[in-house]
Amino acid sequence: MSRHSGGTGELPLDDEIGREQEYVSMLYDRLDGLREQAARRLTDALRSTGGTLQDRSQRDSSVAMYADQVEQFSAVENGLCFGRLDGADDSRRYIGRIGIFDTSGDYDPLLMDWRAPAARPFYLATAANPQGVRRRRHLRTRQRKVTGLNDEVLDIESAAPGGHEELTGEASLLAALNAGRTGRMRDIVETIQAEQDRIIRAELPGVMVVQGGPGTGKTAVALHRAAYLLYTHRRELSSRGVLLVGPNATFLRYISQVLPTLAETGVLLRTQGDLFPGVSAQRVEPAETAALKGRAVLAEVLALAVRDRQWVPDEPLEIEVEREVLTLDPETVRAARDRVRRTDRPHNLARALFDVEIVHALADQVAERIGADPLGGDNLLDEADRAEIRRELREETEIQAALDRLWPVLTPQRLLADLYADPDRIATAAPMLTDDERARLHREPGGWTPADVPLLDEAAELLGEDERAAAARRDRIRMMEREYAEGVLEIARGSRSIDVEDEAEGGEILGVTDLIDADRLLERQEEADRLTTAQRAAADRTWAFGHVIVDEAQELSPMAWRLLMRRCPSRSMTIVGDVAQTGALAGTPSWADALAPYVAQRWRLTELTVSYRTPAEIMAVAADVLAEIDPALRPPRSVRESGVPPWDRAVPDEQLPAELVSAATREAAGLAEGRLGVIVPASRVDALGAALTAALPEATVGEHPELESRVVVLTVAQAKGLEFDSVLVVDPDRMVAESPRGRSDLYVALTRATQRLGVLRPAPAG
Repeated sequence: MSRHSGGTGELPLDDEIGREQEYVSMLYDRLDGLREQAARRLTDALRSTGGTLQDRSQRDSSVAMYADQVEQFSAVENGLCFGRLDGADDSRRYIGRIGIFDTSGDYDPLLMDWRAPAARPFYLATAANPQGVRRRRHLRTRQRKVTGLNDEVLDIESAAPGGHEELTGEASLLAALNAGRTGRMRDIVETIQAEQDRIIRAELPGVMVVQGGPGTGKTAVALHRAAYLLYTHRRELSSRGVLLVGPNATFLRYISQVLPTLAETGVLLRTQGDLFPGVSAQRVEPAETAALKGRAVLAEVLALAVRDRQWVPDEPLEIEVEREVLTLDPETVRAARDRVRRTDRPHNLARALFDVEIVHALADQVAERIGADPLGGDNLLDEADRAEIRRELREETEIQAALDRLWPVLTPQRLLADLYADPDRIATAAPMLTDDERARLHREPGGWTPADVPLLDEAAELLGEDERAAAARRDRIRMMEREYAEGVLEIARGSRSIDVEDEAEGGEILGVTDLIDADRLLERQEEADRLTTAQRAAADRTWAFGHVIVDEAQELSPMAWRLLMRRCPSRSMTIVGDVAQTGALAGTPSWADALAPYVAQRWRLTELTVSYRTPAEIMAVAADVLAEIDPALRPPRSVRESGVPPWDRAVPDEQLPAELVSAATREAAGLAEGRLGVIVPASRVDALGAALTAALPEATVGEHPELESRVVVLTVAQAKGLEFDSVLVVDPDRMVAESPRGRSDLYVALTRATQRLGVLRPAPAG
């Protein structure tokens, strides 16, 4: 039962708020002290010099730790404390974003981290199961000021008949749901519900699938689970990191502030297009082409493409070395190739073995010529002579050029670009595809698409990285950095630092170059530039994450699943999505189909069944579309009604832009705060977006729209995972017709609103 404290017979409401304000102010004083302390320690760690290598390593670790603390203390400042639990034994526990302890006494908790086990009753206790809680209090704050509170007395006699007994903090929850959107996702740490809490705090190992319809809080649960896992399993995950994969860059910007406000900054956020280091895949391609690239058979295509680059000439290959002509016949090359292939080494790593085979064959030719016994006896050259011949041949430019033709060292980018650009290579590598499918793969160079990224990753696995090339690259970088350090010291030599007192006494004049050399300066620079776990993981394709979270996972293709499974060999994953909302042609038809190749049946399914975002009036409209997708599917149950029925209006097509401007103007004017989303077919986004931005200067449209704008024009693909106070869906029939999974796209579009929904459609001709 929810009520304000002012009606409980205890202190008047204003006095209760005043008492809570006093406690919260004390917590902020402690937070400021902790932040200042961390800042001082960070400054001291940065200023320290000298000491042993072990000392420097420890100090460098301290720099990262204190910097992280300063960032965390600043991020959690807004809404630091949001709740209180009063126990049946009259104990009190304040709940907040981080833990703060009384260091002057017995280290008692002044504020309990929401992730701590003792804080869990704040989310789970009900009148039927109070878990030792007599009263739960929700505190409302603005900046550092307590503005209100709401109490729930948890006794079975006080429970309201017919109320939402499965909801905790109902008043606070509904207030949060009805608040205007800001263009950035809020955390739900104050209003986590029981079914969400069970998923957030589920055990770490294994693959957990979270299936949930629109508005059930899947994304929020995924983000809070990341924060909870890093808190609970810090030792295991801090060094390996957590990867969160989202559907698009707009979505990642939308959620980017949630984890910092939960005191976690170490999660790597990426789209599929950013999962190959050095590549940002933004090129757009037809859905059918992306679906083809996503099929598992492309792994076989790439394997054949690699084998095709291990070339055997049709005719003998002549190589001129120092005016002598050596000949490589096809049989020799083929035998060398087959022997090397049997080692099962990746292509680039096998190149050294191929070189040995070919150089030995050529050296035998040279030995036969120069070591032949005129009398017909055995060859006059011994093994040392032959070894010298092989060494000399390896250094010949012509020999290296021939080896590069027969077995080139390839990057994934070169392999894939060469394949796409050459219909003959495609035909050789993809005999299992149809002519039309092979034609879809053919394209000229010009950037990568998100569907190319799993193929680049697959190619990298097949090729392997030549350690010699990697070592040479590291040496080049080191040499450049050392040259820079020497340049810095050269400048310093021109302005020596003189101790005047020493000079007056005839002492030695010391400058910076007397105290440090280029190698030491470089070493210190490397220490200062030490990367975080997330940064190192982002730059390393072979990085194995401690846990991987995938949002909108139903959009992943089979090839994308292969990439993610390589990123997480431990198979510790949280998979979040809704198969009814699958929009990609290569997307997931069922979780079992997606996961079976990697974990068989060793995965667990959890479901979110309550829609917090979507009002019942809007969900009723979306339910009709869901039934057309699959009659067996059931929409989630809405916890609230908005009181505003959705509207659906048909106008002549030529009047649609003007009518949209009129409707958007009315909707935007009716929003005291919040955001209006206009979701349109991809083929009409430019024209309708131009009409809206001309009439409404605050409207934005584009590939990466600014979500803080009052009015945002998007396609369905761009709107995935987002939410708006009011939504206008334009030309739904075309939206269905132009997409391979059109009804799923329409289902997504209709369920983005938290308050109001309008549909504009062209009137039938005639």
